[in-house]
Amino acid sequence: MSAWPGKYVIGLTGNIATGKSVVRKMLEHLGAYGIDADALAHRAIGKEAPGYKPVVETFGTWILAPDGQVDRSRLGNIVFSAPDALTRLEAIVHPMVGKAVDLLIGRAAQEVVVLEAIKLLESGLAEACDCIWVTVASEEAQLARLINKRGMDEKTALGRIRAQPPQEDKIAAAQVVIRNEGSIEETWQKVLAAWRETVPGSRAQVEQPPAAAQKDILVERARLNQAEEIAGFINRHSRGRHKPSREDIIADFGEKAFMLLRKDGRLIGLAGWQVENLVARTSDVYLEPGISLEKAVTLLMLEVESASRQLQCEVSLLFLPPNLARHENIWQNLRYQARTIQSLKVRAWQEAAEESIPAGTVMLFKQLRRDRVLRPV
Repeated sequence: MSAWPGKYVIGLTGNIATGKSVVRKMLEHLGAYGIDADALAHRAIGKEAPGYKPVVETFGTWILAPDGQVDRSRLGNIVFSAPDALTRLEAIVHPMVGKAVDLLIGRAAQEVVVLEAIKLLESGLAEACDCIWVTVASEEAQLARLINKRGMDEKTALGRIRAQPPQEDKIAAAQVVIRNEGSIEETWQKVLAAWRETVPGSRAQVEQPPAAAQKDILVERARLNQAEEIAGFINRHSRGRHKPSREDIIADFGEKAFMLLRKDGRLIGLAGWQVENLVARTSDVYLEPGISLEKAVTLLMLEVESASRQLQCEVSLLFLPPNLARHENIWQNLRYQARTIQSLKVRAWQEAAEESIPAGTVMLFKQLRRDRVLRPV
């Protein structure tokens, strides 16, 4: 039984580049509330966060970037090459992360929570969980992901992989092991099977939630079996910018969710968004020509915001093509403002924008809640 009454908590861990975050996203699609403890650790040392001062005092101002923020690559070079340095960093950050996890789980509306942490077992968080899930992959697969997705050179990637404990140590502590080396669809099937086998009441939770309707128009959250329909719609309405296949959309489900807008059963619009580190990011908005832009955008974004608030997001970022962003009255009515990355102030929000903003788009910003996790003390 977990340390949080009324919650069933899945502790999710695995070594670097074994697909932990993809599995967490899949569990979120199935109804779990997801927490990325590693992202919380990054938040804890932001310039505006409580871990900043003790980390700088411990490791020196050498770890700071020109803007005064902690340069995580510099800090990483220190802690990954010296076990004692990593121990000192964890002694600062882990208690703060633990408090943030308590806060997020305590106010989560969902009954199932998935807590992702690379140090789940070492930090003691595993003891508070109901079930431990572990992702595993071959060294070849890990290496390819670090080189192709994170831009590491082979020497650095191998160093990061081999600096971690053997995967067998985590497997020995697990109730569920997800071997993540095949296609996204294969991983989905493994996750769904494990969810149905281990999570109480999970069969009922997999059912699609009711759609939000307004007369003849309704909004629904997309399911995996609608990937081909989504791909076809984007192909028709992206003005040649994107031509995804069904397989591309299935892969996208490992990172994001889609909200679909229908009229009389026909797909007339969609929004693709993702939530990471308590920031909602919408980068895909496609609408059929001839429909009411204000009505379509309002319906879609209110549903995206509602889902994002359920995931305790602090802010919503929209990345729009200029032809959509120019309808300022619509976005102002929804309380969005055009902003630059530098104006966001909170480092976690800036990083979310830097990671997500597509070239040639305009960023709009809306704050969804005033209280922040790991705020200054």
